[in-house]
Amino acid sequence: MKVKCISKNSNVNLAVTGLMAALVFIATMFFKVQIPVGGDKTMLGFANVFCILSGLLLGPVYGGLAAGIGSCLFDLVGGWASSAPVTLVTKFIMAFVCGVIVWSAKSGEKKLSRVIVGAVTGSLTYCALYIAYSWAKLALVGSAWQAVRLQLSVKIPVTLINALVADAIAVPLFYALRNSLKRALPDLKQ
Repeated sequence: MKVKCISKNSNVNLAVTGLMAALVFIATMFFKVQIPVGGDKTMLGFANVFCILSGLLLGPVYGGLAAGIGSCLFDLVGGWASSAPVTLVTKFIMAFVCGVIVWSAKSGEKKLSRVIVGAVTGSLTYCALYIAYSWAKLALVGSAWQAVRLQLSVKIPVTLINALVADAIAVPLFYALRNSLKRALPDLKQ
């Protein structure tokens, strides 16, 4: 598989990926509302905005790395360390799916419809992965069906709200930032 990247310059790719990972981390750390759910918790926040934006701006691989690493670092320092490996993978997949859809277009053909489909598909992929992981974690510890139902009845709507917010903000932000990046980086592959 040929890795698509934002620039011909590998230093630029690495720097922008690190910047997006830092934005994912900061958004997760500071722009959230934690919601306790039985013995577990979930969050309503803006982290997925920057995960989707990473996939849109950086493509599948670099965007996936930025989303996964930024989210995983938050889990490691934010009290969610047990789920850090799963977060690394699920957030990577979210941005990867988004990036594959958007970046599979011919150069310069990132039409609004393709960007929206990429963002929504990436977000819904993450929703499915997160809910499946939450269910599996509860099933593995032998939780009663009522407890599983209670936790999922809170996690599912919160996850869908996060997806809706992420897509509503990331898509217009992508177009605003893409134009700025094009001016700043003449060899930009967008």
